Amino acid sequence: MERRKVDIPCVQETRWKGSKARSIGAGFKLFYYGVDSKRNGVGVVLKEEFVRNVLEVKRVSDRVMSLKLEIEGVMLNVVSGYAPQVGCELEEKERFWSELDEVMESIPTGERVGIGADFNGHVGEGNTGDEEVMGKFGVKERNLEGQMVVDFAKRTDMAVVNTYFQKREEHRVTYKSGGRRTQVDYILCRRGNLKEISDCKVVVGESVARQHRMVVCRMTLMVFKKKRSKIEIEKKTKWWKLKKEECCEEFRQKLRQALGGQVVLPDDWETTAEVIRETGRKVLGVSSGRRKDDKETWW
Repeated sequence: MERRKVDIPCVQETRWKGSKARSIGAGFKLFYYGVDSKRNGVGVVLKEEFVRNVLEVKRVSDRVMSLKLEIEGVMLNVVSGYAPQVGCELEEKERFWSELDEVMESIPTGERVGIGADFNGHVGEGNTGDEEVMGKFGVKERNLEGQMVVDFAKRTDMAVVNTYFQKREEHRVTYKSGGRRTQVDYILCRRGNLKEISDCKVVVGESVARQHRMVVCRMTLMVFKKKRSKIEIEKKTKWWKLKKEECCEEFRQKLRQALGGQVVLPDDWETTAEVIRETGRKVLGVSSGRRKDDKETWW
């Protein structure tokens, strides 16, 4: 992870019992959940610099968990999933997809979502009829479990990221065992955020598990900072200048001229007050009306 500069990996088959977070060295921390030390278990690994950005951890089951982070004002939900294998009971598979659906339903539509999962299914090569949720660059033929992935993407408005980037097969195959070469590990994101992903591929020579190969994508969060609204501030006369003797004397002379040389003020106070204000503006000047920035404000 450190060598490949991966910031937020999702891991499966951790086989660690418990629901904890622990440092795993090299500046990374693992959030994990498992109920059996011999099977299943999921986790999300974070670079230590992102740990303070974690707002919520949901440990749904030993097959599904999620983290919510706030990065530069952007809400990012990272979901780790581990689907039942092909030979498992249909009930177990349906439970997994139900849990994943519930996680998606709990996330506001305006927040980013990244799913890293071992779906144990093949979405297949080509995308005829499924263009809205996947690209053409899968591997081999689709199976039933792969169809479940595509169906999930359609009902949650997600996209199967791996399949949008044309790579040599070596950089698309995520699972190798003996003579078998398949694609079962996928990264999904919201369809509307596909433009934030510039690349996705299998990293050759970097195996997290014995047969599985690391799938990485490069995602750049688009942060739209709100424009600060302009606040109209009244321009104020610099009356404090009257403390200076020369300014005070000039003000007296100009005011006397404005009042027609009268020593006694007229009975019409409103007119007199306006004359005084206007004279002050001319002699003493006014403030710019701009607001001074608070030096301690940060965005």
